[in-house]
Amino acid sequence: MTETISAQLKARYDAVKAAIADCESVVVAFSGGVDSSLVAYIAGEVLGEKALAVTSGSASLKRSDLSLARRLAVDWGMPHRVIVTDELANPDYRANPTNRCYFCKTTLYDALAEIAATENYAVIINGTNTDDLGDHRPGLIAASEHAVRQPLVEAGLCKADVRALAAHLGLDNADKPQSACLSSRFPYGSHITRERLAQVEQAEDVLAELGFREYRVRHHEEVARLEIATGEMAAALEHGEELQRRIRDCGFNYVAMDVAGFRSGSMNEQLGESVVRLVDAQPPAPSNAH
Repeated sequence: MTETISAQLKARYDAVKAAIADCESVVVAFSGGVDSSLVAYIAGEVLGEKALAVTSGSASLKRSDLSLARRLAVDWGMPHRVIVTDELANPDYRANPTNRCYFCKTTLYDALAEIAATENYAVIINGTNTDDLGDHRPGLIAASEHAVRQPLVEAGLCKADVRALAAHLGLDNADKPQSACLSSRFPYGSHITRERLAQVEQAEDVLAELGFREYRVRHHEEVARLEIATGEMAAALEHGEELQRRIRDCGFNYVAMDVAGFRSGSMNEQLGESVVRLVDAQPPAPSNAH
């Protein structure tokens, strides 16, 4: 734990603790990312056994993130459960529309709500921070529909605050790069399957094994488009021949480097502002597909 934090961040930390204490007992949606890790850790601090961290080990979560979530919960001595939600059973999710996240989060929160109701937990909480509110996040609609509380938002913490507080509390993943679900690697409208998710994960494992830190492998059918942090591009070019060979072995015919570098959420660049506003403003119509 670092020695000091600013008075403002200390006040926000206290506000997070107060928001969680107000819940009395919680199920935490815990992905292994720094945001949900901070919320889970503080929930364990405040509520002890009355806080249950739950991770969905579905095909859209990288296995490395699942392993990290398991390890962190053990390190903290926190009750933790891994479930497997099946968002891929939903044709609306598989079709990968611009509000795909809504269907994924609905599946997750349905499962967490069942746990909460069956086992008498009062509230579901998540790791949404204030920066997320300005992004294209249809999953926030699902959270609202399930009355999920967002302690970081309630306390006014942005992403920089989250990382600073996580470092202060000694969380191992305080500086972990953002790691969205694997489905975010596909252009909207490009269908999602278990096999294609595994293909992307295998290709990203190649980058991890070669020591890259910030990256995405975007799936464009035959083409793997590599987004790598600009500071790591020189190393990518040095490994160019190996990258091409190993990523083609994952099932791609071509490997391309995006000269704009790594951008979290870059698939949202194809959305116009009017589309983002429409999708974020209202939930989708119920599907008639079965």
